[in-house]
Amino acid sequence: MCSQSSGRKSGKFVVPGECLGVIEEFIPDSGTYVKNGKICSKVVGQALVDLLNKKVSVYPLVHSVNVPKVGSTVVGQVTSAQSQSAVVRIFQIGGRNLTGVFNGFLHVSDTHIRFVDSMFDICKPGDILRANVVSEMNRAYHLSTRDKNLGVVYAFCSRCGYLLEPKGYNMRCERCGSVERRKTAADYGKGVL
Repeated sequence: MCSQSSGRKSGKFVVPGECLGVIEEFIPDSGTYVKNGKICSKVVGQALVDLLNKKVSVYPLVHSVNVPKVGSTVVGQVTSAQSQSAVVRIFQIGGRNLTGVFNGFLHVSDTHIRFVDSMFDICKPGDILRANVVSEMNRAYHLSTRDKNLGVVYAFCSRCGYLLEPKGYNMRCERCGSVERRKTAADYGKGVL
């Protein structure tokens, strides 16, 4: 049996494995599991005992951490670019903003289905792009923009910093007239952030 009455557990801080009641008294709900007829906490949180509906649950105090994983779609800003690779500061995963700092690396071979000679034809520092995480090793996230829905979603003129507009296969700055190349996502400039 559990050491305390379940009624006194409501609102109490609980840890995983802590007994909250027995299945003869309560129905297990979210944040709980049953072992040997006892309802136990699955997460660190606050116990909630519903005496009216005879349910017991745990409201988690610590929510899952949102970090990039292989297969995740991420959005980030290009912080630096060289001829063969770019570094991307990831700030969104699957539409959710991050609080931590994560960097991804985009190699020129993972940018397009066709051969690309230089990363400068794909993205430049300051651009916002969407990519997939294709591998992770030692907290280094390797990215790909090969899909048509992936690539630069906002590009900025490398001369004056103004937002570039797509013109055929190129990008054009309406302010200074500069013409540049980018690998853009299908929904470029459509407010996807």
